[in-house]
Formats: sequence, C-alpha cells, structure tokens
Amino acid sequence: MDGRLKFRHLVLLDALARQGTVVGAAAELHVTQPVATRSLHELEEILDVRLFERGPRGITPTVFGEAFTGHARAVLAQLEQAGRHVAELADAERGTVVVGTHLAGSNMLLPRAIAAIKTERPYLTIVVREGSPEALLVELEAGRVDLIIGRLTAPSDERIERRKLYDESVDLVVRTTHPLAGATGVELADLAEYPWILPGAETALRRELEGLFTRNGFPLPANRVETTSFLTVRQLLLETDVIAALPSLITKDDPRITRVALALEPIGHSVGLTLPAQRTLSPSVDALIRSLTDVATGMSHQDCPITT
Repeated sequence: MDGRLKFRHLVLLDALARQGTVVGAAAELHVTQPVATRSLHELEEILDVRLFERGPRGITPTVFGEAFTGHARAVLAQLEQAGRHVAELADAERGTVVVGTHLAGSNMLLPRAIAAIKTERPYLTIVVREGSPEALLVELEAGRVDLIIGRLTAPSDERIERRKLYDESVDLVVRTTHPLAGATGVELADLAEYPWILPGAETALRRELEGLFTRNGFPLPANRVETTSFLTVRQLLLETDVIAALPSLITKDDPRITRVALALEPIGHSVGLTLPAQRTLSPSVDALIRSLTDVATGMSHQDCPITT
C-alpha cells in the first residue's frame, strides 16, 4: 500500500470476480488480455498473495481474493457515491438513483413510490434494473446499484442493512381460461400434468417450491420454464396453460390472471429495502427511501398485510 495500488487494479478485480475469466474481464474493460493479466500480476505482487486460482475453465478467487474483492467493491462504491453526492450538491433539483428489483415490490410499491417522488422532484433520474437477488447484491456492493427492493431472505449484517416494509404471500396463478381456474379442492397432484414456470435455481422461492414438492412426494415438474422476468411470465400465463408461483401483488390488478385454489401457507416473504450498511447515501437515495417507506405504510390492508 505504498502508492503502487491504482484505481484500475480495483476495477479489474471486481470484473475478474464477476466474469470468472481474464478474457471476460478484459473484454468488459476494453483492454487486451495481456494487459489484464499483467495488471492482475501487479496486484498480486503488491498484496504478496495469490488472488485467483487458474484453471482450464477460468479463474476462481482464493480466500485472499474473496476478501480483497469485498474491500475493493466497497472503495469503488464510496467513490461512486462521492461523485454523485458532489453533483447533487451542485444541483439540488437533479440527481440519479439506481434501483435494483426482483419481482416482489416491482409491481406496486416501486411504481407508486416513483410517481410520488416525481411530483416533488421531476428532474430526478431513477434507473430501474431487474436481476436475480444474487447478481443485484454484487451490484449493490460495488456501488452500481444504490438500493434493492424485493424479498428479504437474510438478516442484516455488518455489510448489508435490510429494512422490512411489509409481508406478502405467494400464490399459484393461471390465466382465467385455464382448466383449473375456479376449480375447488385442488391438490398438488392435480397440477403435475400442466407446464410450470419456476424461478431460477438460485432464488429462495425456488428452494421453497422444491421443498413443497419433496414434502408431498412429487418431483419437480418436468415440463417447465425457469425465469424471473415478469414480462415473460405474464405472457406465457396469458397464452398457455402454465402454472406460476408469484407474489400476490404481482397479478392483483390483472383480471386475466387468477389464483389457483391451493394455499401455499408455508411460503411467503417479507418485502423491503436492501442497503449498504456503511455507505453514505446521497440525498436523492434518501428521498426515494422516504417515498418507498411512505407508500408501503399507506398501502391498504386490501393491497397487502402491512406489518410494523
């Protein structure tokens, strides 16, 4: 740490950890592979540890690589936030907030909060990025996302703060012309012959659905699509006989989609905010958080069961 460590080293480390190959990181950063390799060697010499294990399919972080990548992302995030903070102080009416979202909260909470804050700050730019919870968490730690709205699947820790806003159930849904629409006494066995849409294997909801099938002695449906893109899910629901498990508010206002009469009582979740625990947030991010909190509090019990 004698002045040899450069900003480019931190950027490269973040890219290497995400891409898993030197070639991929070099392409992302628009440099040649030899340049990326040389920079990695420089960083390992500065730290005097090996950061990645090289293999035939790419690179894998060592314990040193994982640890230093977390610190590198924290530094990058602070610099990103510092730049935004200064820009907002120079022009208080403007600013940018980057929000990550994954299904829960994206259908009602986030749009209402954006609409509310836009009445007060019309020139505030809000960028919404969809992704898996795991991918968005990496973006949050690196400062490319300011906050995440969605399902809370873990408690807060020294790096990440999670603020619960409300609880939401998960429903099995189909189109209103589906053979199961309006049926009573539906059992899990009745659903096995239909195609399904399941969330990705890395999600908590997927693991819970796998547990549901296992407890009842059924394998996962063989005829399935795996996606967390609601646009894809909705269109498949409307055009085919698929069954999907979705947060209850996602389809609440769509009369073309209805709930299957099979309760998923063990499956539900808390929706809230995921934030960096030790990062100074910009005034624009604070303003959006207040709007999200106000909207969640003001949601009627008809929308969702608010908890305090």
